[in-house]
Amino acid sequence: MHGWYGAGWGGWLLMMVMFVLFWSAIVGLAVYGIYLVRRPAAPGRPEPERPAHHDAERILAERFARGEIDEDEFLARRATLRRS
Repeated sequence: MHGWYGAGWGGWLLMMVMFVLFWSAIVGLAVYGIYLVRRPAAPGRPEPERPAHHDAERILAERFARGEIDEDEFLARRATLRRS
């Protein structure tokens, strides 16, 4: 009637092993997924370079548009960026 009582330690041992394998696989997949997202560029293929001054000018223009800096400061900082 209650056949599971006769399994002895074998059933419990198998269940513990499967539990450890299951969670190891879950953690392994999570680590592999994080690696795929954050992996460095391939050695033969350099990452494309973006000119930093264009990004800086864009940020400066956004700050000017939001009113964080006035026109004199905007022009002075933009001139400094274009000189370098």
